[in-house]
Amino acid sequence: MAKENLYIIKIGGNVIDDRESCDKFLNSFAGLKGLKVLIHGGGKVATAIGERLGIQSNYVEGRRITDDETIDLVTMVYGGLVNKKIVGRLQSLGCNAIGVTGADAALIPAEKRKVAAIDYGWVGDVRGEQINVDGWLRLLSAGWSPVVAPLTFDKEGHILNTNADTIA
Repeated sequence: MAKENLYIIKIGGNVIDDRESCDKFLNSFAGLKGLKVLIHGGGKVATAIGERLGIQSNYVEGRRITDDETIDLVTMVYGGLVNKKIVGRLQSLGCNAIGVTGADAALIPAEKRKVAAIDYGWVGDVRGEQINVDGWLRLLSAGWSPVVAPLTFDKEGHILNTNADTIA
């Protein structure tokens, strides 16, 4: 792979939640020359869908408590709905986007957050030395722009809700 600029950009929830801001951001992202990775969250969308399904969101110090029911919810919302809407929009703009999570191709292994004063449930903490660099290089060298949902996995195969800022 020839040496190119690599952009790793995180799109915040405020941008995702505002159609005009999101469109403007995605237009700019699609226009970037070079290799690029987009990491997104989707907490407000997950909360809204959870409310419709009768799943209450609980937070401690701004962090979502992710119990068994909530990990299923965020997996569907982040890895499905939010991710695919972003990928579809980028494709329409000529950006060869591919939607992934950290669990796909073992891209981002993590460890379940240890219980201290608070049990956050199925929340992951990324250890940088475990990142699957070869997997990322394969995606990028194939000409794809990965759109990453903030879901990782642990060595037991559990899906973990992981902070998108940390992944970026």
